[in-house]
Amino acid sequence: MERERLSLRVSKSRLEKLRRIAEQREKTMTQLVEDWIDKLKEEKPS
Repeated sequence: MERERLSLRVSKSRLEKLRRIAEQREKTMTQLVEDWIDKLKEEKPS
């Protein structure tokens, strides 16, 4: 699978929170974000 890069801006406190949670769950920050994206529901077109 070809990977793309995502760049975004978040507050320092949110970045630190993401790092802590990733460490606690023994995952990378990328894995956490991908897990979250996979849980998002897409709206069906009208």
